[in-house]
Amino acid sequence: MTRLRFASILFICLLASVVVAQVQEEEIPSDDPVIEQRLANLSKQLRCLQCQNQTLADSPAGLAADLRREIRVQMKAGKSDQEIIAFLTQRYGDFILYKPRVTFTTYLLWFGPFVLLLGGLYVLFRYIKQRRDLISEQPLTADEHRRAEELLASIPGKETT
Repeated sequence: MTRLRFASILFICLLASVVVAQVQEEEIPSDDPVIEQRLANLSKQLRCLQCQNQTLADSPAGLAADLRREIRVQMKAGKSDQEIIAFLTQRYGDFILYKPRVTFTTYLLWFGPFVLLLGGLYVLFRYIKQRRDLISEQPLTADEHRRAEELLASIPGKETT
């Protein structure tokens, strides 16, 4: 009976910690509808750093709410959308952009594996061709043929034709 009580108390404690972790502060929207419209447009261009596959507009994470709050503060301070994006990319890197910029690094990321694969196939085919050229196909001499027959005859259970 005590094990059952202990297990139920442990379960309640664990459940309480999960429930507390899910509680979020409610966002207070700005009084200015222009700022809210700008925030809605800008938050669709930025990625939630916690969810990683959602925009700031779609994310329910606490970090996304903090970023939206930070964007509101910067908008009220008079910063343009480009200045806010520049600030966030400086702080969090290009990963925060939902549609990242196309740079040399992104080209390398997308096409680098294919270049390495093609290079590896080229090296493999060159190696195979080089090994094939080293093998000379000559018919067996009479001595070699006789020796092969003797070796095959010495194996028990094998018959030569």
